[in-house]
This record gives sequence, structure tokens and C-alpha cells, in this order.
Amino acid sequence: MSGACWAVLPAAGIGSRMGGELPKQYREVAGATIFEHSLRALLKCRQITAVVVALHAQDCHAAALAILADSRVQTVVGGMQRSDSVQAGLQALSKQAAPDDWVLVHDAARPCLPAQDTQRLITQVIASGTGGILAEPVVDTVKQAGADGLVAATLDRSSLWRAQTPQMFRLGELRRALDQAMQQGLEITDEASAMEMAGYPVQLVAGSSRNLKVTVPADLELAAWYLQEVESRRS
Repeated sequence: MSGACWAVLPAAGIGSRMGGELPKQYREVAGATIFEHSLRALLKCRQITAVVVALHAQDCHAAALAILADSRVQTVVGGMQRSDSVQAGLQALSKQAAPDDWVLVHDAARPCLPAQDTQRLITQVIASGTGGILAEPVVDTVKQAGADGLVAATLDRSSLWRAQTPQMFRLGELRRALDQAMQQGLEITDEASAMEMAGYPVQLVAGSSRNLKVTVPADLELAAWYLQEVESRRS
């Protein structure tokens, strides 16, 4: 059994590390908001039946974006934490999708997701039947710090990967894993961590360094460069 593919885009955050009053997903880069670029990256994949976007209850920016009128886009009210917004999106999907269908959860602050990376993730996950995430091998030397601010150890980077999104799992399994983690009061940094805690296998699918997460102001310039480069290759 393979199942259809759906997506959830949690976009209810306020992006405090970016600074300013405007949530970071609504900062403009390369002619559109970060949010629009991230959502468009998912809509480019025709295998995705629909994308559920979780918005803040007091969001006053999304309504002005034409992309939300796309027939494949649905919206729900998100929660205080990212995991709450993901759960809201999964709940909406459970009314129209089967538990064995696949769902891709993508960060609204990752506007440069390459189409080939999305396709690689979907292809490998469906072929193997095992949920997975886009990730990038760590290439820098990694230091572990002690409480005194001094280097405590140099870690073996050969087995270390930086998690990215989308992260793709079966709808029913992901809902159960997130519910279980929340009930136990466990910290959920991404969907994969909840799946790991619940005992599910998670495969790593090689992604691109272009798929950066815009977190601080300095990331905007690099994201703009990547997006403009893609646009220039099309023209």
C-alpha cells in the first residue's frame, strides 16, 4: 500500500529571533514573502493532493496573499507551539485522508526547497514504505561545550546529519506519535523526534544546503540569492 500524499505547513509562529513586529514568514524576499515561496515549493509537486496551512488566530497578513486562493490550499487555526499547529493540520487532514496516506510537514521559513529534493523524498519514502526526512550531512568539525564555555569534546561528524523539512510520515502514525509525546510532556523539536520516541524508524534522505531555514536577518540575503538564481535559470 502506498497512499496519497498531503502536506501541512505550520505558519502560526511569530519568528522572535528575526526581530521586528512582522512575523518572519511575511518578510519579503526575491519578490514574494517567505511564506509564499515555501508554500509554492510544495504546490509545485503535483503528487501532493492538498496543503493545509496552519495560521495564527490573529493573523492579519495571509488574507492578502493570492496563493491562498489556490484550490489545493486549505487553512486552519494553528496553536501556540509548532507541534500544536502541525496537529491542527493533521486533524483537518484526518477528515479527508486515510490513516495510511502520507503527509509532508514543511517549515514556512524554508523558502528555497528545491523541487528535486521534494521528489527524492517522496520517491524514496513510498518505495521503502518507511517515513523519512530531508537532511544534510554535517561537514563542519563539531565541538561539544562544557558548562565553563570550554571545549569538552570533538564529536565524530561522520554519523551526524542536520535535519531539514519536509518530513514525511503516514498520517495516522504521525498523529499518534505527536499525541503520545505531548501527553508525556516530551520536547518535540520536529516530527521525526516524535516518531523516534514512539519507536518508528526514520530514514535520512539527502537534501541540499539550499534548503536553509530563515531564522536570523543574515539568512534573508542568502535566501534571496538562491531564489533569484533559480528564477534567472528559468528566464
